[in-house]
Amino acid sequence: MNLQDDDFTLFGLPQQFALDRAALDARWRELQGKVHPDRFAAEGAAAQRVAMQWAVRVNEAYRRLKEPLSRGQYLCELRGASVDAESNTAMPPAFLIQQMEWREALDDARTLPAVEALDDEVSAFERQLQADLGRMLDEHNNAAAAAQQVRALMFVNRFRSDLARRLDAFET
Repeated sequence: MNLQDDDFTLFGLPQQFALDRAALDARWRELQGKVHPDRFAAEGAAAQRVAMQWAVRVNEAYRRLKEPLSRGQYLCELRGASVDAESNTAMPPAFLIQQMEWREALDDARTLPAVEALDDEVSAFERQLQADLGRMLDEHNNAAAAAQQVRALMFVNRFRSDLARRLDAFET
């Protein structure tokens, strides 16, 4: 293992969006078992510090790979297409109109079933964007188009957070 390896190499997984979550989880547990600082307690402070670096590196890679949005962004960057979410917020007009309609629907939703219905709709849309992202990366190797898809998913992810807060408000 090399600290400089990309996350996929570190986990021994193919560099693709489609991911076997069970294999990722199993490999994470295996790697954590190898690098956990407690295993190096008898070897002194220096060995424990190195083990801690490894444990942090493995956990960071695991978090990045397990989430479709962060995995997609990471793959785009590995393939030379920066997402540039802070400076590139241009989106197709139809997508922006959809976002505005969802915002209005959330503002108008007064009942739990109405918010849940909107959440179901947005969740289905998010799954479709993720499937499209997977095709762009794994089948078409189009990192530039995938980067735009990641930006769209970021918009949807933020809106899903707003929906989650609204759903939580009904529970309190």
